[in-house]
Amino acid sequence: MNAKPAGQGAGSSVLVVDDEPQIVRALRINLAARGYRVITAHDGAAALRAVAETKPDVVVLDLGLPDMDGVQVINGLRGWTTVPIIVLSARGDSTDKVQALDAGADDYVTKPFGMDELLARLRATVRRSATSAADDADAVVETSSFTVDLVAKKVIRDGKEVHLTRTEWGVLELLVRNRGRLVAQKQLLHEVWGPSYDTESHYLRVYLAQLRRKLEREPSRPRHLLTEPGMGYRFEP
Repeated sequence: MNAKPAGQGAGSSVLVVDDEPQIVRALRINLAARGYRVITAHDGAAALRAVAETKPDVVVLDLGLPDMDGVQVINGLRGWTTVPIIVLSARGDSTDKVQALDAGADDYVTKPFGMDELLARLRATVRRSATSAADDADAVVETSSFTVDLVAKKVIRDGKEVHLTRTEWGVLELLVRNRGRLVAQKQLLHEVWGPSYDTESHYLRVYLAQLRRKLEREPSRPRHLLTEPGMGYRFEP
């Protein structure tokens, strides 16, 4: 992986997808000033083409596009790429957030937004993506019950692929990438569901139970997906 030049943006490329010229202009100016290379698209079809042609490091995506819903764009991208996606939308309803995150978005920022907050989210997303890429060399993790391929985003059990929802995969991937280490409840909720879900610990109980039913030999006595009561969860190969 090539090193990026110094600076906040460190030469990373950002695709901004929005049909509001004022927002596109503001983002282009602020991102370019911080060292990002900015690409723009004004509708969903152009966004899909731009990702294929330019391979940006991160996508900043509005949901309200003139030709298709932003969630359709996320679904289209997630069919073939893991490029990080930050949703930037005036839709603040939790249902819209859940739909976007379940479709494969990495983060969700509600309009109107503070530029400092968006830039911080952007830096964190690019940093996580770079860390994931660096970890790809050690990307196949085997247990006595199942095998996780972090690059292919697949889980194999008894020679067959196990179907996981995007949210189930998000929980499993974060635990596997931190194998052997405690992952706090708040970190899991923040990274998989978003910052507004930091206290929704019941989500974790439901999704860990689902993962254990699909992956563990004895779901009631898990060997790999472990609970640390009151603290978080741990993956042990």
